[in-house]
Amino acid sequence: MSKVAFVGVGRMGANMARHLQLDCGHDVTAVFDVNRTASAEIATELGAKDCEALSEVTEAAEIIFTVVTNDDAMRAIFLQDGDNLFSGASGKTFINCATLSPGIHKEVYEAGKGVEAHVLEGAMASSISQAREGKLFLMIGGDQEVFAQHKKLLDQLSVNLRLCGPIGKAAEVKALVNMVMNINTAALAEGLGLADAMGLDLEMVCDIFAQTGANSRVLETDSEDMIDRDHECWFSAEHAAKDSGIAAALAEGVGVSLPVNDATKAQYDKMVGVGLGELDKSGIAELTFKGRGPSA
Repeated sequence: MSKVAFVGVGRMGANMARHLQLDCGHDVTAVFDVNRTASAEIATELGAKDCEALSEVTEAAEIIFTVVTNDDAMRAIFLQDGDNLFSGASGKTFINCATLSPGIHKEVYEAGKGVEAHVLEGAMASSISQAREGKLFLMIGGDQEVFAQHKKLLDQLSVNLRLCGPIGKAAEVKALVNMVMNINTAALAEGLGLADAMGLDLEMVCDIFAQTGANSRVLETDSEDMIDRDHECWFSAEHAAKDSGIAAALAEGVGVSLPVNDATKAQYDKMVGVGLGELDKSGIAELTFKGRGPSA
């Protein structure tokens, strides 16, 4: 059993920590989060140290998982002057699970080599309940030998584990996953919004969608929430905008046009702009159903 720690203990990170300790027998020794309430609560629950400094996290564990919000947060925990996770990190392994740009993953990987630490990507395409149950879909990027060394631990978090290639490749694949998911969500919101405006029975429409080429995973996960206006956040519109932006930047870098992704990003950017960014991505329906929206 390993000594593990978590930086970023929101709903995903906290539930991964619970699974590893309560179900798998690993020792979660330390946690850190800029949300001090969140870190204090999970630290108390698991008997972990609620660290005030990032270097304390590294000192307390052999394997450190990070689940942070964006590239700036990632840069802050690893690369800021003074206190950071790479202090005393020789021989330690860092598994970075947030949806970030490939560039920041590569930057952290190279910095890790400089202090003789190991770095893997562990991009997740799953929900909060799957994190708690150890049923994540994990896309790994990094060195084959480091992946092999930690595969048993990663298997305990995942029912589907895939090594995508060198560092940065998992982030590229995750960007594609979220790009297509976001496009499907926006398309479903438009389809249901138009159906509603025409007075169609939405339950009938969803049933027909499910049996035709209009079917998609988001039809199963988001259609009822769109109809009922239940946008409890599982994956926020703000994160959807960020991830569609990562895909747009990747496309620009290789000279590919993505007009549908651009339109989808514009919709999620609009949600953020009108104060709906903290809603679940299903909240994009607030922009497509007549009589809804922030001014309705």
